[in-house]
Amino acid sequence: MMSSPNLREEEEFNTDSFDITLWKKIFKLLWEHKRLLIILFMIMIGVALVDVVFPYLNKYAIDHFVAGEGQDSPITAFAIIFVSFVIWQGINIYAFFHVVGNIEMNFAYSIRMKIMKKLQELSYSYYDKTPNGRIMSRMTSDVNHIAEIVSWSLMDLFWGLTVMIGVTVVMLVVNWRLALIVLAVVPLLAYLSSWFQIRILKNYREVRKINSLITGSFSEGIGGAKTTKTLVLEDSNQQEFTKLTGSMRDRSIKAALLNAIFMPAVLGLGAMSLAGILWYGGHSVLMSTLEFGTLMMFTQYSSQFLEPLRQIARLMAELQLAQASAERVISLLDEKPSIVDSPEVIAKYGTILEPKLEAYEPIIGDIEFKNINFYYNIKEPILTDFNLKIKAGQTIALVGETGSGKSTIVNMLCRFYEPISGEILIDGVDYRKRSIGWLHENLGYVLQSPHLFAGTIKDNILYGKMDATDEEIIAAAKYVNAHNFIMKLDKGYDNDVGEGGGRLSTGEKQLISFARAVIRQPAIFILDEATSSIDTETEQIIQHAIETLLKGRTSFVIAHRLSTIVNADRILVIRKGKIVEDGVHQELMNKKGYYYRLYTNQFNEELADRLLKVGYRPTTQI
Repeated sequence: MMSSPNLREEEEFNTDSFDITLWKKIFKLLWEHKRLLIILFMIMIGVALVDVVFPYLNKYAIDHFVAGEGQDSPITAFAIIFVSFVIWQGINIYAFFHVVGNIEMNFAYSIRMKIMKKLQELSYSYYDKTPNGRIMSRMTSDVNHIAEIVSWSLMDLFWGLTVMIGVTVVMLVVNWRLALIVLAVVPLLAYLSSWFQIRILKNYREVRKINSLITGSFSEGIGGAKTTKTLVLEDSNQQEFTKLTGSMRDRSIKAALLNAIFMPAVLGLGAMSLAGILWYGGHSVLMSTLEFGTLMMFTQYSSQFLEPLRQIARLMAELQLAQASAERVISLLDEKPSIVDSPEVIAKYGTILEPKLEAYEPIIGDIEFKNINFYYNIKEPILTDFNLKIKAGQTIALVGETGSGKSTIVNMLCRFYEPISGEILIDGVDYRKRSIGWLHENLGYVLQSPHLFAGTIKDNILYGKMDATDEEIIAAAKYVNAHNFIMKLDKGYDNDVGEGGGRLSTGEKQLISFARAVIRQPAIFILDEATSSIDTETEQIIQHAIETLLKGRTSFVIAHRLSTIVNADRILVIRKGKIVEDGVHQELMNKKGYYYRLYTNQFNEELADRLLKVGYRPTTQI
């Protein structure tokens, strides 16, 4: 197996304030739902206007119906107007909740669809380096945070700003001195908000980072539960998980503490503003230079003005959390595939998601590695000036120790990775002049550890060819000797395999994966130690099928059990990225070199295992 590149470290986001570029991208995504947004903004303007009108109506009532003499007719008309505004506000609020709920769900849906599309487009190397838990965290909790906070909080922010503008205009028109008392707290509140935002943002970023690690730990813990039990790692896993969750708890408490201090500070500023109004306004009322209704209106406007300020302060704290999540989601959406087709190739063959199948040429199977150099780390080259020619229809076995470069050769042939320099020719053409989809459409790949998707056996075979008929599915299963065991199951081909194929044995899962590859009728076949995880009896069942399957196809077999490749057309012994031996089985055995030692050692080990199974015990003669 090749040496995998190091797993990516979690991205670090170090800005201390709002990233304008980031939020432009978020709003661009949000603006895709512009019809709902425009409707919502109109509703919010209506809500804000009614909120501004109510205190003025109260002023009018106090000045005309309490302090003044008043008449029955104006009171009736006033009551009708007041009730009409109440009904209008009720309709506005109902419409607000309905529309915002739709925006939240549609926004989350559209982001998840974009992420899923991006994940289909990303190269093999991304998944080779990125833990599954990190991807799952972005797809679930991070998207939920963005959708909830952007849809609800930003709408509240818009409402708050509209109310503040409306209240400010009315206050300045009615009494500019009292208006200035209310507005005096704004600069101080802005400073406090900035100070707290920076610190809250840092803590929330750390919380989201740790949450990603916890999700990954959960995923690994569940997926590796059997290994945990057999290695008695329960206590170690518990300690690691306790450390992660404890760190997240501490960071969350610190962020909550900052929020807890922030809100009372805002409330304190509001109380100072109200006290100033009551002192100055009350004195003016006593001096008969201000009507009592106007003073009451300003006390209400003070609360109304400061309530949006308090909401905005709260929302700014929540938006810190949204930014921490948004940074992570946008970083995924902005991720670029490491392997891409040129514009000319895309124009002819289409993309991986929108292929032009009619343009795909058939593959004959001649392959050449020409002066290939490849490395993950420039200081540790995997292949150096590697050359290899393969004729169509040949079965090539790759043998060598772990890290010798066997899987690297195969992964470059599949274009999961590309050479740093040199060319890989398929039928005499550099495969970069054809599309990735064209190559993968002609590949059959069976992995060492078979993976089945949740669903039925039929569903899993269909993944190899989505338009296959029932007859083709059964024929593929028979071809790899899977039909008999399938028919013994309760529901046959409609039997559910369970999550990851957990209801089937390893050998049965491998047979299904063989059938899935066979049904594609690929021109190039890859077997990556495909029989190493199954028992000897199952191996014998599928060995004949493999030989039949590979006949006439260009095939690469990475061998764990050397007994499975004795009939290969060529056996390549790879050491440190170089071909040190090349020939058929008997030729290499006659040389008595590296392959000979590998084969005889493995043969002796397998023979000893068989003897032990039948109860043979060697005796020692004295």
